[in-house]
Order: sequence, then structure tokens, then C-alpha cells
Amino acid sequence: MTCTLIKHGMIYDGSGAPGFEGDILIEDGKIVKIAPNIEADGARIINGSGKAVTPGFVDIHRHCDIAPFIHPHFGEIELAQGITTTFVGNCGLAPVPSVPQWRKDLYDYLEPVIGKVPENLVFETYKDYCNSLDGADLPINMGFFAASDSIKVALKGFGNKAYTEEELAKAQEYVKRGLEQGAFGVTLGIMYQPECYSNKEELAAVVRAASGQGGLVCTHIRGEGDSLVESVEEVIDVAARGGVSLNISHLKATGIKNWNQKIFEAIDKIEKARKKGQDVTADFYPYDGGSTTLQSLLPPTVMEDSIEALVNNLSKPEGKEYLRSELNKLHQGWDNMAHSIGWNRILVSSVNLEKNGFMQGQTIGALAEKLGYEEPSDLVADLIAEEKGKVGIIVLSMSQEDVDTVARLPFTMLISDSLYGGDGKNAHPRLFGTTARFLNDFVLKRRVLSFEQAIHKMTGMPASRMGIKDRGLLKEGYQADVLVFKPETFLDHADYTGKHDLCTGMELVLIGGETAFENGVLINRSRGKLLRKSLS
Repeated sequence: MTCTLIKHGMIYDGSGAPGFEGDILIEDGKIVKIAPNIEADGARIINGSGKAVTPGFVDIHRHCDIAPFIHPHFGEIELAQGITTTFVGNCGLAPVPSVPQWRKDLYDYLEPVIGKVPENLVFETYKDYCNSLDGADLPINMGFFAASDSIKVALKGFGNKAYTEEELAKAQEYVKRGLEQGAFGVTLGIMYQPECYSNKEELAAVVRAASGQGGLVCTHIRGEGDSLVESVEEVIDVAARGGVSLNISHLKATGIKNWNQKIFEAIDKIEKARKKGQDVTADFYPYDGGSTTLQSLLPPTVMEDSIEALVNNLSKPEGKEYLRSELNKLHQGWDNMAHSIGWNRILVSSVNLEKNGFMQGQTIGALAEKLGYEEPSDLVADLIAEEKGKVGIIVLSMSQEDVDTVARLPFTMLISDSLYGGDGKNAHPRLFGTTARFLNDFVLKRRVLSFEQAIHKMTGMPASRMGIKDRGLLKEGYQADVLVFKPETFLDHADYTGKHDLCTGMELVLIGGETAFENGVLINRSRGKLLRKSLS
């Protein structure tokens, strides 16, 4: 029997209750006792004096779908932040399901988000994906969602036509197969192609396949700027019609003119739905800039049925002229980021071609001027065409006051929304530092939240939302996913300039009672496991 005893720590159990000093006894991977002055002969003793002892952090939104297979530092990045459990398949985007006809288009489209999928990784079904994760060394626990946008690509490619009745039935079947393999729900990516062409009726029909058994839909809404309020109303209605619980991904208000206004209107819609008994929550990340793909800047009217067709169109003078004219218009239900925040608040974060590496970390506006473009949209067209769409961007689109407002809500939890595309040189800092930034900036420096509130939003709340019954809390009988650290020395070191050092100060991470990470060193790369949601 393996036995570990954490002594004299300040225990924050993840429930939101204030911390208390005590000991934690761990045997065979589980917490067996929490009390003062525990004694256990032969136990490994960990000195928790002057340190916080918390549950492992649960990040329900990272795009590390293929990172266990390709990313050399997967595990180090996450465990340095205290993340012991994460979930993938978010924003409707996942490498599964895939079919031969559309696989390359799907994987090319996803590359700025999840990274380049090697040719030998073929995930045709959820069973294929789960088998691959089961056979991989997982440094942290992983759960997954059935991604509706990728399902639509598998059935229709990137076209703008609605499902036929037969296709809709197949989409529902895909969702059911995902749930049977252990998916924790379904995600929508209504901002992204091809799901941006779906209406409420179609979306509701797809998520209805997850109703019952605690069905949950997590969604990237259609618009987060001018159309924020209408987009929130849309997904509330979709979830109600589909008979599922709703979590709104990365709730925020983008666009300078919308700051300190639209977010309150959106929150009002959510609170009214909750008062009527609808199960609605949201999540957020602790930064004022977001991260996405360059293609997301293109109006739906410009998008094509395939990457090849889009590249061909944007390579022609008339294609560039059409993009320019469409970006000078407002489109119903679509956020024109170039118009709402301007080209000088949009940074290139990742490219595929070495010769374009100098662009990383620079704004579209600055690059256009430097390279002699009269219209920044022409640079966007050339870059998408040259890179075959594989470009990541950072959009400095939010106000800190709005982020703080969302963080304070009793129904919101922390996520990172980390992207794993590109070479990481200019990745969004949330990939490397989300949890430490949250505690350091929102708690210790600015006191937006108390320490126990913040820990709850990173542990007990997300674990409960996912329906995990034995993680997220320090509680007798629970899995011993435990962190030990000094809050004042747990620091993030990544920023928008391209600095991407790991967090420091996470002294000890236990997963299942065994050491996974200690004082900056990854100790065990295989402590995690694939988590599955039970349908029973």
C-alpha cells in the first residue's frame, strides 16, 4: 500500500469554502482522511506548512486533442500550471470524426488550432480516437466532447448548405456514438465554417442527440461583438429546444464600442434563463486578448466550400477586391473584427512557412505598412493563400473591466482555451500561464476574487459541471489529484510579445496520489488517463 501524508497545509478543498489548516492522508491513490494532526507509520511526509493545498486544476477547454501524440512538451506546460485534468473537442473543432473525402481539408483547417495531424494518425471514429488515447502516455487526465462542426465536415465538407433529413440523422448518430465512447457532451462552433451556416433548428436537432443522461452542450457562439446579445439568446434557445444543459464558452464582449455595455446585456439574458430554471453556465479566460485563426476574419460571403477554392479565389485580383468590399460592410450575425477593433490590434501568432516567420508577433496593420500594402485586407488574402489558411492570430479585443465582470459571476469557471498550432514561438500566453495569472492578478494583486472563490472556479465547479464524481475536491474517497504551492511564488511568465516561459512555483503535483511534477520537473509522463462519461 502506497501512503502519503501532507502535513500542516492550508487546505482549500475546492468547494469555495475558506481555507483551513490540516493534514491529508492518501492511500492507494485516494484521499482517505482529512483532519488535524494525522499520524501514519511509514507514510511519505510532505511538508505543507505555509503552502496552499488544493485539488488539481480542471481546465475544461484546451485544444490539445492531438498534443499527446505530437507535442514534445505536452505535460510540462500543463503541470507547471497545476492542470491535472483537461477536456478537448471544444468549439465544435476536433480531429474526429474524419472521412477520407474531407480528412485533409479538416486537418488543414484545424492545424492553427490543434497542430499538424501526422499522416499516420487517422481518427475515423470516436473508438479510433479513444483507443489511441488509451494507448498513449498521458501526463494528465483527458476527457473529450463530440464536436459538431467536425461532424458536419465529415458529412458535407465545408459547404454552406443545410443538412438533409438523412444527413441530420447521421449527425445525430455521430453524437450518440461519441457519447457511447464516453464523450462528456457535444460542442458547437457556430462562428466557424461550416457550422456558421446552420440555423437554430438544425443546431437544436443535433444537440438533441445528447439530451437525457445529463446532456451538456458547450458552444462557441455565433458572434461575440455587435451580435453578442442575439448570439447568447440563440444558444439559450438551441439548448432549450434540444433539451440539454448549456455552457457558453469564453463569454466576452469584443469590439471597442461594445466594451462595458454588451456584456451586461448578455449576462442579463443568461440570468433570466437561469431564473426560469434553465441550466446555463459560462466560462472565461483571464486575458483581454483572444486567439483564433486568420480565416475567422473572413466574412461568410467570402468563404468557399474548400481550402483550395478559397486559396484560388483570394489569389486573384477580383477575389481580393471582393474581400475588401465585404470587409467594408456589416454582416448580420457575424463580427467584423477588422472593423470593430482595427488591424493594429490583430497580431499574427503562428504561420506554417519558414519565410513568413518574421511576421509572428507583429500586427496586420504594421505588417501591411512595412510590406507596402495599401489595404491590409490584401495582405490577409495573400497570407491565407500562401499559407493555405494555416495562420493563427491573437486579437486584442476585450476590456479588462468586462473580463473582471464575467469572472465575478457565480456561474462562471476558468478555462485557458489554449491553442496548440504553430511552433509555439508566439502562442497566446494562455497556453503557458492561465492559472498562475488568474491567481496572481485576479486574487493577490487586484482582489477581484477571494482565493477560495478562484480555486472553486478552477476545481470543484468545472469538475461538477462535467459530471466528474471523484475529482475536483479534496474530499475523503476522492482521487488524490492534489497541488502544493505557495500562492505568492506561483507565477506566470508568458506575454503577448512572444515570451513563453513556463509557470514557476508549482512545488508538487500529485495525480492519483503519485508524483507527476515536482519543483519544475516532469516526473512521470503517464500518470493521467482517458476519462469517460458514464451513460448509466
